[in-house]
Amino acid sequence: MVTLSELQHVTQGRWLTKPNENLHIRYIFSDSRKTYGVAHGAFFAMRGTKHNAHAHVDEVYAKGIRIFIVEEEIYVKANDAAILLVPNTLFALQQLAAYHRKKFTLPVVGITGSNGKTIVKEWLYQVLADRFSIVKNPGSYNSQLGVPLSVWQIQAHHTLGIFEAGISLPGEMQKLEKIIQPTLGIFTNLGSAHDEGFTSREEKLKEKLKLFEHCDTLVYCNDAPFNKTEIDKLTCKKFTWGNETNNDVVIQKDKNGLSVTYDKQTTFIELPFADAASIENTGHVIATLLFFQTPLSSLQQYIQQLRTVPMRLQVKAGINNSIIIDDSYNNDLAGLAMSLDFLNHQNQRKTKHLILSSLLQASREKIHWIQEAIRTIQSFKIDFVTLIGKEWQEEINSLPPQWKIVTSTESFLQELKEEDYANRVLLIKGARSFQFEKIVKHFEQKIHGTVLEIDLNALVDNYNYFKSLLNPGTKMMVMVKAFAYGSGSVEIANILQYHRVDYLGVAYADEGVQLRKNNIQLPIMVLNPAAESFQTMLDYALEPEMYSFKILSDYLQFLNGKKGNIHIKIDTGMHRLGFAPKEIDLLSEVLKAHPHIKVISVFSHLAGSDESKHDAFSHQQAKTFLDAANQLTKQLGYKPLYHLLNSPGLLRFPGYQFDMIRLGIGLYGIDPTENKNPNIQPVATLKTVVSQIHHLQIGETVGYGRHGKIEKETVTATLAIGYADGYSRAFSKGIGEVLINGKMAKVIGNVCMDMMMVDVTGLHVKEGDEVEIYGKHYPIEAVAKKINTIPYEILTNTSERVKRIFISAGI
Repeated sequence: MVTLSELQHVTQGRWLTKPNENLHIRYIFSDSRKTYGVAHGAFFAMRGTKHNAHAHVDEVYAKGIRIFIVEEEIYVKANDAAILLVPNTLFALQQLAAYHRKKFTLPVVGITGSNGKTIVKEWLYQVLADRFSIVKNPGSYNSQLGVPLSVWQIQAHHTLGIFEAGISLPGEMQKLEKIIQPTLGIFTNLGSAHDEGFTSREEKLKEKLKLFEHCDTLVYCNDAPFNKTEIDKLTCKKFTWGNETNNDVVIQKDKNGLSVTYDKQTTFIELPFADAASIENTGHVIATLLFFQTPLSSLQQYIQQLRTVPMRLQVKAGINNSIIIDDSYNNDLAGLAMSLDFLNHQNQRKTKHLILSSLLQASREKIHWIQEAIRTIQSFKIDFVTLIGKEWQEEINSLPPQWKIVTSTESFLQELKEEDYANRVLLIKGARSFQFEKIVKHFEQKIHGTVLEIDLNALVDNYNYFKSLLNPGTKMMVMVKAFAYGSGSVEIANILQYHRVDYLGVAYADEGVQLRKNNIQLPIMVLNPAAESFQTMLDYALEPEMYSFKILSDYLQFLNGKKGNIHIKIDTGMHRLGFAPKEIDLLSEVLKAHPHIKVISVFSHLAGSDESKHDAFSHQQAKTFLDAANQLTKQLGYKPLYHLLNSPGLLRFPGYQFDMIRLGIGLYGIDPTENKNPNIQPVATLKTVVSQIHHLQIGETVGYGRHGKIEKETVTATLAIGYADGYSRAFSKGIGEVLINGKMAKVIGNVCMDMMMVDVTGLHVKEGDEVEIYGKHYPIEAVAKKINTIPYEILTNTSERVKRIFISAGI
């Protein structure tokens, strides 16, 4: 722990309130939403372009935090808080972390590069955990904020640190080097990631290598295509690996694995994967293992342990109306708090249940780890806790009423009563050796092998990007209609609620009811209300759009004097729904005659905002809307919110933001404009698997109607997806393509209801291989173009029988 006098000395800050000298800093928080009440917690109030944590200091104080580091002069109502004013809170945190790091003499591995940092770090943790007590970044906490939070975790019992560092601008690595202070460096590779932040690739290389300016030894691949001159300038020792014999470690690939030569001895290693990125990452791991004097004969057992483990949390639908958060391959203290915070913000079910394994690290750490784990769990509002592993039993004398200990995974599964876990959110978090994937498999809904992966981190990045385009004070409504464009409305709404979006929009009342039943409290506008749903909307606090005198009259008659909130749609040229501008005077009279009705917003919809050829019409729509909205406001005597822009509208007409914008398809990673925006990331990846391989001869046929005619020796793969899953029959007969093992394979014959066949001749495909229908490697825009449609249709056509898996780094 750090004393308050140390904090003031390190940061050169000024106390705004007299500090209580009994306070010490043990836990650090920088996000008010992720702060929980613990003794000796400190909150660093960060200020960004679109957020200011100083506005949430009272909220953090109410959670129990008493130490605040701020860059604005603020005060809390009580007098027991210690508030330190510094010029920049992020820099103060970095200073504190660097000071903390200097207290320890343990060896520290520092990793940087364009790709592979997180994988190499996690794999090193897996293979070295039996020899060292390791501290590392949780997830991919490798930024200017993430690195100091990671290094702060170092404690006296740790014997090795493994930290990754990522940068996007010049001048950043020097700060991270002072915090990490690596003794051993690993440079993974140099690629295109974050090129936009540097004048050249050469400048980026120089900046990344600053991490190793004071380390003793640097591990890198000599075969990698970057300028080695800059590495030669470093004064540290070099420990190289590569294909040539002049390297410290010679690693040569053949079709079955790797030949590894070190210190005049050679061994052969079979690999559990075949892709080039994993092989490169394995090379870094092998070289580091040998640097740590691992016997050559032991390499195979270590490498065989490696697998392409999910590095992020996965949210899945479970049996008995449960929700599963799958974190079954990772259990360390740093990640525990992150995972528990993620659990706490899953409001789809009211009851939260943690299933946690012990750590199985060295005995000298066991007591400390268990004490810290229990303290961390108790800081969160978790309803039920199941602890698995005999280590818990050995160290814990008494348990709270809703906690229990089970000695092993096998015992848990044998004693399991499924009904006890119904209607709960289950966080399943365990060390790999406990094989918690068996527990996940038991609870998971049994649906076929086709899944739609939703990258929640990419979704939040998209949300933040669009939010960064807003003028100060402009609100945002996010459309979660049509099952959130096929992505899963409840889960998406839950994330948006966590990130404090202003409004949600749905197409029909039953979509809004589903959100309310899953604890979504945000205001919700219903675009297509029906008279039979009025009572439901009133019961669930849903706000209907009024677009005609008929629907308005029906609603007024239903309310019969009761209060109600509505949204007025004006037709400015779309000619779908809405009051015509010439009807505004009559509409105003009706609304003034019913003062119990409050108009929350007035809005319209641009018909051609995605195409420049319609720009003149879009400008005319905006003028028509503003004139009509102002006319209505004048006659009402109060001003509702104005909103006109959708996703392409915000990108192309930012001057028409008014009071609120409506974000739809852009959130889900699709830019419908002509100029594709590199800041918008794909969110959805539709995947399936190869069910069977067929070797066919000339003259044979494939599929219904025998439309797939074999004209040469052909290998086909049957995939577990069909038009009932949303893959249209229009893709039949060679029009559609899918991605298998990095290669495109054409559809052969007709797409069936539940399956389809593709030509994989020469692609070395086997049963069980993963297939990407669309996603990060095969854009949905390219898929839509194949059948002359739009990405909206492809995304929303994905059937609800396709399992959605929500992936997160702990948002």
